[in-house]
Amino acid sequence: MDASFITPFMTSIQNVFSTMFQLPVEIGEPRIKTDSKTSHDVSGIIGVSGEMVGTIVLSMPIDAAESIVALFTGMEMLADSDDFADAVGELINMISGNAKAEFQRKSVSISCPSVVIGAGHRVASSSNIPCVLIPCNTDCGEVVLEVALRNATETASTSTSTAA
Repeated sequence: MDASFITPFMTSIQNVFSTMFQLPVEIGEPRIKTDSKTSHDVSGIIGVSGEMVGTIVLSMPIDAAESIVALFTGMEMLADSDDFADAVGELINMISGNAKAEFQRKSVSISCPSVVIGAGHRVASSSNIPCVLIPCNTDCGEVVLEVALRNATETASTSTSTAA
């Protein structure tokens, strides 16, 4: 993965959380993710297509997600609430959309968000796209961004060369 793909997400989560919720974010050291299990119990997921392909996952423990959603919505909202998943989906949508704006020279689209809630769930991504885990600490708890992106032309050439 191109290292320049990571910085926009680090900047985006800091900007979104500080401007929308007045919640500072401390970014930890990014590292390669080695398994498909998500970091926490709540995951907001966005697909990326166009000149870049892959997935972006925002993963949080339930208590951190509930605290962040409360800051976002201005009211307490438990994970079993009908609107909780929508709020988490909007969080990953704002982070991904903000980061997407940094890829100005590329034609990139993001999907509608999906949200998975539950301990031990997995989010499978393409095996030929490495995933970078970006740990973040906030006053509400840990949040992790998982970025698995590749130029679409690299993906096509990798698939072609492995099929030959």
